[in-house]
Amino acid sequence: MLNENEKYPLFNIDWVVLSLYLILLVCGWFSICGASHELGDTNFFEWSTRTGKQLVWIACALALGFVIMMTSDRYYDTLAGFFYWLMMLVLLVTPFIAKDIKGSRSWVSLGFCNIQPAEFAKCATALAVAKLIDEYGFTLDKMRNFFKAAGLVLLPMVLIVLQRETGSALVYLAFFLMFYREGMPGSILFIAVAAVVYFVVGIRFGTTELPGTLSSVGEFVVLTLIWLFTIGMLHVYVPRNKSAHLFSLVGAGAIILSLLVSEFIIPFDISWVLLALCIFMAGYLAWQSLGQRVNTCLLIAVFTLGSTAFLYTADFALNNVLEPHQRVRIQVLLGMNEDNRDAGYNVNQSKIAIGSGGLEGKGFMNGTQTKLKYVPEQDTDFIFCTVGEEQGFLGSAGVLLLFLCMILRLIYLSERQVTTFARVYGYSVTSILLFHVFINVGMVMGVTPVIGIPLPFFSYGGSSLWGFTLMLFIFLRMDASRKRPILGA
Repeated sequence: MLNENEKYPLFNIDWVVLSLYLILLVCGWFSICGASHELGDTNFFEWSTRTGKQLVWIACALALGFVIMMTSDRYYDTLAGFFYWLMMLVLLVTPFIAKDIKGSRSWVSLGFCNIQPAEFAKCATALAVAKLIDEYGFTLDKMRNFFKAAGLVLLPMVLIVLQRETGSALVYLAFFLMFYREGMPGSILFIAVAAVVYFVVGIRFGTTELPGTLSSVGEFVVLTLIWLFTIGMLHVYVPRNKSAHLFSLVGAGAIILSLLVSEFIIPFDISWVLLALCIFMAGYLAWQSLGQRVNTCLLIAVFTLGSTAFLYTADFALNNVLEPHQRVRIQVLLGMNEDNRDAGYNVNQSKIAIGSGGLEGKGFMNGTQTKLKYVPEQDTDFIFCTVGEEQGFLGSAGVLLLFLCMILRLIYLSERQVTTFARVYGYSVTSILLFHVFINVGMVMGVTPVIGIPLPFFSYGGSSLWGFTLMLFIFLRMDASRKRPILGA
């Protein structure tokens, strides 16, 4: 027997999220009007124009949402594995059948439009991960289970990187926010944050010399952080272990003595002393772990060695693994290069457009920076600069407020789900939406790397819009059919 919510899902849809979705679609379409139309042109509805095509994509998205709401949500649970492996097959085949567009082979031509499978793979991955975590007895605090879940996320990332679409691949890191909510050890999140700090500090200050020594500031600071983090983890996870005191005394003495010798006797690279200290700590902890059932000391030793190895491979990865344009973008973001003509041109022009909008903006279709095409990709990846120029600070803040309301509402809906499958899927959708908004708005304002991901419901194109509509309405369908608790029960 179907409960009342399953019989009439449209009447039980969350009207707050639906209203926000429709408002964002309308705002997005008007933003595309301002970004893509020429001065004096008011023909917004012809198929030959981007605004006309976007109306078709919006209509298709609404139709897709309706079909999803009228389909039983049981299919998403039952067929989650099938959807996932089907999309992995599509991602694997895509580079061989896709055309080369700006160095990327991620777009498949359907004749009347191009589709990017990576946008739909996010939904399939969210369903597969939710299905896995929903298994009886599955908890992410067990490393074996964590690696299973992480494997489901990393596989599409690898396949998308093979398409030379790094930006779309990085979006899948958003799933780790959901993992943390579902019980992923905080140490894993700490390691991820530490890796970012190592990379930024090591690269940004890698060529700056520490006064009085032959060491680079970046290498010295990162190795010092590894020393401090190792001591801190010993205090937290092995409070009875006396090694933390030993490492504190030996490390402080070695650093002070090295600085004094380098300053007053003979300058040398004191990073070698810190490197030896890190290796000593890792070896000592590994030796202590012998014969112990719980190898916490061994795990901390692996963290120390892994952090040290990461420091020395970061520079290699930057110069030999990343594409030249990606490397330059990172260097511009970190302030290592001033490049307002090439890699930094987009961001520089975008900031000029946003700043020129002032408090209230120049008005709809009155943006000079966008009308004169100073900002490349201004109706796709850099669509937010159009909002800033035409609607000003107030309009930009309003758009961000709409996204914030949707994210908070999705968190609320996720928490009220009665099944683990629906809750995990809801948090996956929320995490992906948050990642897109944060990175896209950040790169337009010059505070995050330019990795080329769209702003949900705003950027021109069907793939992103349909992909987000698919994810969002599947979750709304799950929420609409959940069984409400009986009052007084």
